[in-house]
Amino acid sequence: MFFKFFAITKNTFVEIIRQPVYAVIIAAAVFLFFINPSLTMYTMDDDNKLLRELGLSTLFIAGLFISIFAASAAITEEIESKTIITTLSKPVPRFIFMLGKFFGVIGALLLAHYIFTIALLMSIRHGVLTNASDTHDMTVMLCAGVTIILPIVITTFLNYFYDFKFTSTAIIFISIFATISIAFLAFIDNEWKYNPAGNKIAAFDIYASILLLIALFVLTAAAIMFSTRFNVLVTLSSCIGLFLLGLVSDYIFGRLADAHLWAKIGKIIVPSLQVFWISDAIYEESATITNGYIVSCGIYGLFYTAAFILLAVALFERKQVG
Repeated sequence: MFFKFFAITKNTFVEIIRQPVYAVIIAAAVFLFFINPSLTMYTMDDDNKLLRELGLSTLFIAGLFISIFAASAAITEEIESKTIITTLSKPVPRFIFMLGKFFGVIGALLLAHYIFTIALLMSIRHGVLTNASDTHDMTVMLCAGVTIILPIVITTFLNYFYDFKFTSTAIIFISIFATISIAFLAFIDNEWKYNPAGNKIAAFDIYASILLLIALFVLTAAAIMFSTRFNVLVTLSSCIGLFLLGLVSDYIFGRLADAHLWAKIGKIIVPSLQVFWISDAIYEESATITNGYIVSCGIYGLFYTAAFILLAVALFERKQVG
């Protein structure tokens, strides 16, 4: 049973990272991280705080589109193309198939989110050039260039001579070089000196990324659930609707939960994504993110993730795929 689960998870992960749309979303998000310092340099407030908020928004939205399109590719396309019949005839229990697909999508999401987080840290490390005398952080610029250009050169060589899949190979190499680059930036400052204390990598940004990842797990499980019944367009619309409703859940349901039954039911059914979004803490100097808060949000997210997956399994059990 475990080998079937592992095989489905592995195949799903490989198929997703080979999808052109996966690479396009990653490329678009990385480009936005690259230009964010320029977009936030004309505010009347603290530009670097806006840079952090815009970066986290980019991180979340890019992850949302990754999860939706990955879930649709993993479930909907297999159902519509009838390739799912071959898998289920092995035989493979439907709940194992669904769990394998879910964890395969999660693996692809984790890889993309990891790259996005490093791009976010690089963007924040560079900062906004608020004054005419400010200069670019050339250590960040060089590391970003190496992280993008060198993997493309290596992948082009492997693709041309050894037939390696370009998109998946490039993404894997980018994640490796991104790891090396952020490790280098953690110890070297903008004057090319060994200075770990001046690396400008804040724990706040890492914690914020972890919280957003938990929220993306919930939305990924919801996307898997919608994909068992709907096509890509309806799944996309449903997930975006859930995303927007989750952001205002406390306002719509929470404040009325004590007085109205429908609000209490809505508060239970709709996950409050606002607990994972900590933009308010960016503008409050005294605000901190504690380990206890991350753990409590993790438990909250795990509850809704498990609920959506169990519902997806129940829906898929009654799905006619033949």
